[in-house]
Amino acid sequence: MLSSAPLFRLIRTVAKSSYVHKMIVVWHCDIAPPLSQSLLSLNVLFLQMIVSISDRFQAFPDVQTDAVFSLDEDALITTDEIDFAFGVWREFPDRIVGYPAREHFYDTTKKRWSYTSTYSNEYSMILTGAAVYHRYYNYLYTNSLSTVFTQIVDQSQNCEDILMNFLVSHVTKQPPIKVTHRKIYKESMLGSSGRTRTSFSLDQQHFSQRQACLAHFVQLFGYMPLIRSKVRMDPVLFKDPVSNLRKKFRQIEVI
Repeated sequence: MLSSAPLFRLIRTVAKSSYVHKMIVVWHCDIAPPLSQSLLSLNVLFLQMIVSISDRFQAFPDVQTDAVFSLDEDALITTDEIDFAFGVWREFPDRIVGYPAREHFYDTTKKRWSYTSTYSNEYSMILTGAAVYHRYYNYLYTNSLSTVFTQIVDQSQNCEDILMNFLVSHVTKQPPIKVTHRKIYKESMLGSSGRTRTSFSLDQQHFSQRQACLAHFVQLFGYMPLIRSKVRMDPVLFKDPVSNLRKKFRQIEVI
């Protein structure tokens, strides 16, 4: 793996956080993972799993901390963002805390619950491509959900993040928590010029799959467990006209 590869860059970013105990890479690929000395020196553990897209939510015994920071391999995130999100999670350890937000709504014309990625004043899901949550939810996802749920995820190779949000809100009766203003959270959402482009997540087929998943999950749960929120958490001195030396999370302001 090239040192410039998105995963390698992400590992180096995460390794700079003083709160990181261990990095676990769920290697969902047929070829063997790279085991270079530079990676091993960063306390990175590769687990080769090629069975299901839900493997990222397995209750791995190697996870020894309460907090799990879940990141897609091409996540765009700074060390300050990791540290800040973890700090917020410590105040709300029963919630999913993170960056990419999505929303559900009831479509009165089609008479069904619908999924949307349109930016608005509310959200009800935080995608697990850049989010922190309690490891207990991995146990619940793996051991408590009916196999019907994971079959839907496996068949579509999609929607595991939506299902995790359903599960957590079902248990807590609380919404997730969005932190800071970041919206572009994956390198695949950027074009060659660095500007936003239509990403895989916004591809029509991908979106239709997620809409179908949401409808299936509502039917299987027997109700809509997702809860909307208008709350976004930023650092206290975020964008304040004070000296940068007084700000703890300076990287967040230049995103």
